[in-house]
Amino acid sequence: MQLPRTPRLPVPARRAERPMAGMGVLALLAAAGLAGLTPGTSAASSHREAPLIAGDPRADNTDVYAFVSPDKPDTVTLVANWIPFEEPNGGPNFYPFADDAHYTIKIDSDGDGKPDTTYTWTFANHIRDDANQFLYNTGVVKTLDDPNLNFRQTYTLTVTGPDGSVKTLLKDAPAAPSNVGKASMPDYASLRQQAIVDLPGGGQTYAGQAADPFFLDLRVFDLLYGGNLKETGHNTLAGYNVNTIVLQVPKKDLALKGDASRNPVIGVWSTTDRKGAMVTSSGDKGREGKGGEGRKDEGRKDDKGGEGWHQVSRLGNPLVNEVVVPLKYKDAFNALAPENDHTVTPVVDKVKDPIVPKLIQSIYGIPAPATPRNDLVEIFLTGISKNSGGPIQADLNSQLLNADVSKDKFTPAEELRLNMAVPPTESPNRLGVLGQDLAGFPNGRRLADDVVDIELQALEGAAQTGKIVPALAAGDGVNAPDHAFGKHFPYVALPNTAAVNQADSDNPGGGVAAGFGGLVGMGKEGSFPVVAASALGGGVLLSGAGLLALRRRRAAE
Repeated sequence: MQLPRTPRLPVPARRAERPMAGMGVLALLAAAGLAGLTPGTSAASSHREAPLIAGDPRADNTDVYAFVSPDKPDTVTLVANWIPFEEPNGGPNFYPFADDAHYTIKIDSDGDGKPDTTYTWTFANHIRDDANQFLYNTGVVKTLDDPNLNFRQTYTLTVTGPDGSVKTLLKDAPAAPSNVGKASMPDYASLRQQAIVDLPGGGQTYAGQAADPFFLDLRVFDLLYGGNLKETGHNTLAGYNVNTIVLQVPKKDLALKGDASRNPVIGVWSTTDRKGAMVTSSGDKGREGKGGEGRKDEGRKDDKGGEGWHQVSRLGNPLVNEVVVPLKYKDAFNALAPENDHTVTPVVDKVKDPIVPKLIQSIYGIPAPATPRNDLVEIFLTGISKNSGGPIQADLNSQLLNADVSKDKFTPAEELRLNMAVPPTESPNRLGVLGQDLAGFPNGRRLADDVVDIELQALEGAAQTGKIVPALAAGDGVNAPDHAFGKHFPYVALPNTAAVNQADSDNPGGGVAAGFGGLVGMGKEGSFPVVAASALGGGVLLSGAGLLALRRRRAAE
């Protein structure tokens, strides 16, 4: 794959030599023990793409984003979202963060699959009157401490360093409430601004509600868009909200040894941790040192004894658990530490020989690329570098490009990798690296990156050739979200307020045409968009990528 010239890095890339198979089934089955626990122990949770997540949506990671801040290029912005398909009118309780969970964003700067830095948010509920009121708010809300706001949340933010030391960055910081509606919160933008909190030492964070930034057509389950590729161009997520945590920090806070010039590449993922019975893989037992899975942040005991914190949800690269991990292992994957990913033979095998291209070939006759798919191993497990041993001959976003990383410690792991040395693009291309824009996915992920189109192109071999697969060029017909993103922190769009099934398709609060799930490209007459005949051969084969979207996005059950 030929990429534009990348910023020069301090040292040559090193070869990834850790084997990709081994005793992985044992590690996965150990993690799978979580699936047998009851919701009371909080282990019946996973991503929505995994069977057990329906019992615990507040623990459901939906998306993770990582990008160099476009307006503050000396910083990095990390975004993690939870609770998919928040209907704006979902009162009276709306959508608080769980007060019995840890929400984390983790950074691996040395490539060993373990977090070097872990940011953890824990939330607390505050109710003014729970004996005489059922309302979320009792009048117009103008400030976060408004007496009319009957329910509110605050949070504590800590950071765990490589040595396991924990530092409290914020305590009792205000979270923005759910957007109840225009009558209750006529100026939600002001409330959100009040919830943006500066961090000691630089940076800022926000926790609250936002319009769901993810965009795609999920009407894939009706025989892959009706079996004839005509039912496309519908943004299934239009009008829905999510709970979001946004963190912006200086690059040095994330880089190995605090040196972003020598060590610009980081790996990012997010987890939800709950308190309950300790279930760890054999590879995690007794391991401490770096704050992360099976170590101090997730294996610690509470003061009252017995039960520790364990991981119940996980997300790095988009759509991995949906279309790479077989159904049998989805719940277990959400409890697995990234450092163990390379040992899980059934999953690694599906990276090298993925399901989606075979599905597309069987339905539409487009030949699947030859296997083994070592290009996908680079994209999902090692990052891309010339000396990683894979077919993509480019230096982009492997921690092997960091000057102070040892190849002996490097471990293939599923992480969203970002090269912080690549500056923001003035005019971003939604196809990221495949569109010759090195600041986009899979080099990190910006809010507007069309990861559905990108990943299907990659699955169909575009990363091997560096060229778009012509049959898939039209994508799924959904190229942008229903709301524009902001130019400044926290970048995510304000939450929707209109009912998703509202018939008024022109409603600026987020209502969409009834029954159409957010029709994109609707003409003046309200007709369905017409896909060019030349594109029908595969354009909406993002059915395959829509199939990718099985993960968090689901029809209401």
